[in-house]
Parts: sequence; C-alpha cells; structure tokens
Amino acid sequence: MSILGRYVATLYARIFGLCLGAFVAIYLIVDFIEKIDRFSQNSPESMAIARFFLYKIPEIATQVLPLAVLMATMLTLGILGRNSEITALRSCGVSLPRATRPILLIAFVVSLLTVAANELLIPVTYARMKYVEEVEIKKKSASAFFRQDNIWFRDDTAILQANLFNPGQQALHGVTLWITDSGIVPLSRIDAKSAEWHNGQWLLREATTLDFSGGTPRSKLSPQLPVKLGLKVADLKVVDKYADNMGFLQLKRYCEKLQKGGYDAGRYRALMHAKLSLPFASFIMAFLGIPFVLRSGRTSGIAVGIGLSLAIGFAYFVTNAMLVSLGQVSALPPLIAAWSANLIFTMIASWLTLTINHQ
Repeated sequence: MSILGRYVATLYARIFGLCLGAFVAIYLIVDFIEKIDRFSQNSPESMAIARFFLYKIPEIATQVLPLAVLMATMLTLGILGRNSEITALRSCGVSLPRATRPILLIAFVVSLLTVAANELLIPVTYARMKYVEEVEIKKKSASAFFRQDNIWFRDDTAILQANLFNPGQQALHGVTLWITDSGIVPLSRIDAKSAEWHNGQWLLREATTLDFSGGTPRSKLSPQLPVKLGLKVADLKVVDKYADNMGFLQLKRYCEKLQKGGYDAGRYRALMHAKLSLPFASFIMAFLGIPFVLRSGRTSGIAVGIGLSLAIGFAYFVTNAMLVSLGQVSALPPLIAAWSANLIFTMIASWLTLTINHQ
C-alpha cells in the first residue's frame, strides 16, 4: 500500500474505531437503563448482569457497524476536506477513486467479518446471553431447552419434544409427549400433529396414545386431547427470536427441514437471505457516504456528517426492514426482498458518484 493509502486507512480506522465504540456504548447504556429495573426484581447477582451485557456486545456491534462505517466515512473525508488535503491531492493528479480506495477496502473487509461473525460468533453468544437472562437473572427453570429446530421440555411427570413453534398460531408442531412416573419410567407415549394453547392448557390435535401401564401396549387415537404442562406460551416466545440470531447455514438447514416436514419456510427464507445481504450494508454505506461528502466540499462539518450519517442509516434500515417483512409474508420473493435495499442504495450511490466532478 502506498504512503497515501496508509495515511487515509490509518485515519479512517482510528475514526471508525471511535464511532463503533461510541455506538456500542450508547446502545449498552440505553439497554441497561431499560432493563435494570426489570432485572432487579429477581435480585440477581451483579456478575450475572455483567455477563448478560458482555454476551450482548457482539450482537450490538454487528447491528451498528453500518452506521459506524458511514459516520467514519463522512467524518474522515470531512476532516480531509477541511484541511484542504483533498484539494491538494487532486492538484497533484490523485483521482478521487484512488484517494478513497482504502475506505472502501476497509468497509468491504468489515462486511466479510460481519458475515463470519453471524455464522460463528453471534449464535453462540446469543444462546449464552439468553441462558443468563432466563436462568441466572429471571430465575426460571432450566428444564426447558429451546432451539429453533428442536424444542425439549421436562416437567415432573412428562417429557415433551416438538419440531417447531409457530408464534402466530401459538402452536407446536410435530409433538411427542412421554408421560412418566417419578422415576422417569415411561407410562405412555403421545404423538400428535400439533399442540395448540387453549384456555391455559395444551390441546393436542390428531393424537395417538400408546399406553404401557397395563403391561401390553394399547393404542388409542384422539382427534383432540387436552394436557396440562408447566410449559407456557410466554416461555416459547424466545424460540422465534433465535431465528434472528442464527447464521445463514443454520437457517438454510432449518428451512430444508421445514420443507421436508411440509411446513411453510417462506418467513425463514427471507431471514436466511438477509443474513448475507445485511452485512454488506457496511460496504454500501461507505460507497454512499463518499459522494455525499465530496459533493459538499469543505462546508461539511462534523455536525453535518453526524446528522447525515444518522439520516441515511435510518432510511436504509427502515427500507430494508419493510422489504424483508414483505418477503416474510410472501409478498415478495425472499431473495429479492433481502437484497432490494442494497440494490436501491447502491444505485443511489452510483448516481451520486457519477455526478461528482472528478477533475
């Protein structure tokens, strides 16, 4: 890398680090103020609360990275412009693409690292964060083990396994329920197509009961079979949230499993494609921020850079959220819904870049 490239990259990396740290700190402070009263009701240990927020930092960082990249881009070029360094570079025959190449390169690397973090780091830290929140802070029982593609729950005399929880219908699908005695000796097994939450209990649909208590197994088919368990719908709400923090490959395997089981996987396919599209928002934000600053010249100050960064970032995230939501309800194909925001803002950035005076 040339001296110019190292100079711009060093300045940009330093400002990017400050922006990222500031965003993460602000997020943590706001989240702490919001949650501390609720957490304190259960009298948790202070170390448990510290571990909760520590495990949440990677998730926060990946969410604010595009904003940090955009703000760092605007502030870096704003500083270079106010010091007349961009004018000096152009006077020496250095083109704008060459001068801004280190910024785009760093932003692209940040996007790739975000993809890797979503696949390898975020699922692990999110699972640990939820365990600390539910068990160590809220003092809930650890007898329920939830994953997006597998749900296990153990009660005093029952063990439940389900393939899927549908929060919209408040129903479990692919249910197997073992009724046991106090020594966990199975007394009966119930296989049901689904279990719906109804009047404070679970109502099994198309249930087949295999009774072992009489020595000779006896089978019975029931269109509806009510059962009482310690498992509540509120406990299962956390299951659907895991999808937002699963990696692309995990969601891909989960969607394939849903399709093989005859379930609609459209909602999760939109999230799956968004796992690849959203990390590249960092690169697009840098590409978009460069022409914004260069068009305004030396008049762009720090306050203007911060304001524009927040406005552009807000516009991107709102647009992306709306389009992904359309993909989740099958109003748009999942692939198009996930990548449309990137395409729209790339086109805007390209037009702004083409209209800059490169001389």
